Amino acid sequence: MFRLTIIFPLIALLAGCTAASDERWRLFNEDGVQLFAKGNYREALDSFDYALTLRPQNPILIYNTAQCYDRLGDVRKAEQLYAYCLERDRKHGDARLAIVSLKYRTGRIQEANQQILDWLKQEPYAADAYVVDAWRLRQERAYPTAQARLHEALALETNNRRALTELAIIYEIQSMPDRAYVLYEQILAREPNQFEIADRLEQLKARGVKRPLPN
Repeated sequence: MFRLTIIFPLIALLAGCTAASDERWRLFNEDGVQLFAKGNYREALDSFDYALTLRPQNPILIYNTAQCYDRLGDVRKAEQLYAYCLERDRKHGDARLAIVSLKYRTGRIQEANQQILDWLKQEPYAADAYVVDAWRLRQERAYPTAQARLHEALALETNNRRALTELAIIYEIQSMPDRAYVLYEQILAREPNQFEIADRLEQLKARGVKRPLPN
């Protein structure tokens, strides 16, 4: 009886602390996302760092922190964090695409391509593996093949944001901005905090692009 009296208040107290901790890291993360969207990468990094003190193993925070270092030009630190994010969540599609892009930018194209091939072999039913390969094909200007890859990705995961974004970019390259417009709207309807997608959509609107007329 005595032990139960001690244990139950302690569990309740820990639960309360956990709830408060969850709220704090989420607030710091949201603040960081808002600052990042405004281009304030150093201030955003501070917010993500605070959040990481509360959730040091959280893949979302690790990835967001890596993005800040990437935008600030510290590619070495960014790559370390992208890799760590993938250690914590090997299916993190954004981190996969980011680390491949970083390797391309730093002249390690063969290494990046091998990484893509390895992912495709290891996870042949993962939509993001096809998205990353489509990104590679876009760098090679193999747009029809890249587009086919993206349709494979979308067959596996209908609303995959990365696949829809990559497909929209290809539509823009192929002078079909109205199709890109529709895809950007589709993404934002599901994930309204995708600021870079929102910016792409606003750029299309500024150019006078509109939704395609119904057939």
